[in-house]
Amino acid sequence: MEVYNIGMIGFGFMGKMHAYGYKTIPLYYGDLPWKTNLTGVCTSSVSTAQKAKEPLDFEFATTNPDEIINREDIQIINVCTPNIYHKDVIIKALKAGKHIYCDKPLAVNYAQAQEILGTMKENKEKGSVCQVVLQNRFFPATLKAKELIQEGRLGNILTFRACYLHSGSVDPVKPIGWKQDKYIGGGGVLLDLGSHVLDMIYYLLGEYRSVMAKTQVLYPKRPDKKGVWLDIAAEDAVYMTVRMKNNSLGTVEASKIATGTNDELRFEIHGDKGAIRFNLMDPNWLEFYDNTLPEGSYGGTRGFTKIECVQRYPKPGGDFPSSKGSIGWVRAHVHCLYSFLDSVFYKKQAVPSFEDGAYIQYVMEQAYRSDTEQQWMEL
Repeated sequence: MEVYNIGMIGFGFMGKMHAYGYKTIPLYYGDLPWKTNLTGVCTSSVSTAQKAKEPLDFEFATTNPDEIINREDIQIINVCTPNIYHKDVIIKALKAGKHIYCDKPLAVNYAQAQEILGTMKENKEKGSVCQVVLQNRFFPATLKAKELIQEGRLGNILTFRACYLHSGSVDPVKPIGWKQDKYIGGGGVLLDLGSHVLDMIYYLLGEYRSVMAKTQVLYPKRPDKKGVWLDIAAEDAVYMTVRMKNNSLGTVEASKIATGTNDELRFEIHGDKGAIRFNLMDPNWLEFYDNTLPEGSYGGTRGFTKIECVQRYPKPGGDFPSSKGSIGWVRAHVHCLYSFLDSVFYKKQAVPSFEDGAYIQYVMEQAYRSDTEQQWMEL
């Protein structure tokens, strides 16, 4: 059996999620020809590195990412750092011939993403398999949405609306974290939540043709964790109108100031033969409207049907927990990671690829340009 040793760089919230994935994949998927071992963990301080190491049985902890990347017995580098540190770690890992699993976004801007792609091309012969963590593609319901669109069940796509809504930044005195620091994050909610919803529409409908965007900073000053009030440049919300290359027109929104929401990635897509809709807060179901069914007395058989996607992953998934068991946010992350590891073992292209991540970075950069220049941007 192939054993992949994992070096994790960064171990905050997402590091815990990815570690959970490595630990639990053998339970979710049976008879795998590979397994993983959490070998090294790197964080910014000795104390946090040790706190990460001990409960999860990493073999060693360090504050120097080079000690992870340069270890010959580590095959996979898992990048969970704040955005500003992604590029340097990825480039070093590519040059070392490592496989890379990187949290979104790929970098803080498109220039950095292009630099990463250039390094990939220069080191192509080393065979690195690379994936960006855009886990919302990996719910059975969103996978089913892709299938229905590919089968032509929606026909020609006409219009759509998509949003990713949180309410975590409504409180004006809540201390900011690094995601509200534009220097570290590269932006605000557009890079954080917008990357997810832009990728979802890209995954389902293809490439963008043009974008018109407007950002919003709710409070010009917010306190840091020490109580010091700082000027805020990272946006709390972004509102976009987009045209797609398939000629559909839609709206895309990302917000952390949507009072009353928790973690709501929603989309509705309307075609001339049918429509679909999804809400991450109710992820067991994909709703499908078949416009080809005949009308009749009292409505006939037309209407939105809730497809019970639940946890019906194809083999080797789907057995644990029961395929009828309620699904949640964590499960899509695990399937995203499984897809990456399966690609590493079979030496195939992982999806979403770094090229996909760079493309979403480009779309976001054009959205920022649209906001600054107050005009449509052609992509």
